[in-house]
Amino acid sequence: MALLTWNSAFAQLKNGEQVPEIEFKSVLNSRLKSIKLSQLKGKIVWIEFWATWCGPCLSAMPHLQQLQAKYKDKLQVITLTDEGIERTEQFLKAKPSNLWFAVDTANSISKMFPHRLIPHSLLISATGSLIAATLPENITETVIDSLLNGKTVHLPEKKDNLTTDFIKDYFFAEDTLQTRFLIQPEIKGGPGMMVTFADKPAFKERRLTFINVGVDVMYRKAFGDFSYGRTINKTGEKNEEIYCLDLLVKDGRDLIPTLKNELLKRFALQAKTEKRLKEVYVLKITDLHKFNSIPRNKSGRRTYLSRHGEIDQESITMLDFADFLENFGTYRSIIIDETHNTDKLDIKFSFQPENPSSLNKILSDMGLSLEKTEREVEFLVLYKNNEEQ
Repeated sequence: MALLTWNSAFAQLKNGEQVPEIEFKSVLNSRLKSIKLSQLKGKIVWIEFWATWCGPCLSAMPHLQQLQAKYKDKLQVITLTDEGIERTEQFLKAKPSNLWFAVDTANSISKMFPHRLIPHSLLISATGSLIAATLPENITETVIDSLLNGKTVHLPEKKDNLTTDFIKDYFFAEDTLQTRFLIQPEIKGGPGMMVTFADKPAFKERRLTFINVGVDVMYRKAFGDFSYGRTINKTGEKNEEIYCLDLLVKDGRDLIPTLKNELLKRFALQAKTEKRLKEVYVLKITDLHKFNSIPRNKSGRRTYLSRHGEIDQESITMLDFADFLENFGTYRSIIIDETHNTDKLDIKFSFQPENPSSLNKILSDMGLSLEKTEREVEFLVLYKNNEEQ
């Protein structure tokens, strides 16, 4: 499930209550360019909050399309995103669909139904009352059939934690606090994230907080920022237990060593690094003139926005950029930086993850290329104490 920012301007609507009038002002993939909810009375309406960068949302799409195809005029699925019309049209061109795609860049509809994580599904009865806010997998053929036959259905509720500041509310620390190691259980309904406090002078480089992550995520950070693709789990387990962790040290040089030592002491999971020959892509400069046209950073400020299909970072190196391509690109492979360039750059662009050629063109315009080859790569290996190392 992906994190979605929100604004709680409305009270939560209760199941069985009438849904207020909603106007979808920009509807794509439909003969209607705009429509109001009241115009759909007599149909079951499914509003699906999603985004093109949200993996779980994309995984749910075939399920939505299947139900829309089966129930045709008895059900109307409307997907809703705050991404722009152009981006949504690009997605539809690459991934044709039988669903309606509504665009709400102002988040006016999202604010009516506060939630933090997507996908987020609203099921509305043919008479306009809210059946449930739930997850897409909970809306099945059996559910739709029951509603069409006038039966009452009870769906698992998706209840997001709408806390606006998880650090302040769950892990408050005075600026003068010197040390702390705190592990807590999962925060139900909250997002999964890691906070480094780079913008907080009192905690910069000496505090690290994880919210709703698995132990393997913390190990990957502790042993050198290993990506998921550079981690080998020999335990055969999915590490489904979720934790929150807050670590403070006096000296920033002790932050990662302390994290590593505490994890190894407290969990049966162990870790080591080893090198293996692996098929990879190497990032190279192919056109120096184009590469030199990439803006060099002048502000001295480091920013970090990156997600599947988009990057907007200031003062980024080619090593950082290779990490972005590995984690958010379309190659699904390890990316090795072999540009031998250490400049700090400002890089901003978006591409279509569902259309890999769009990223290739952007890289070419930047004077860069990715070439497939083999390299010796360092991996993080996770294992249990009683397992053969």
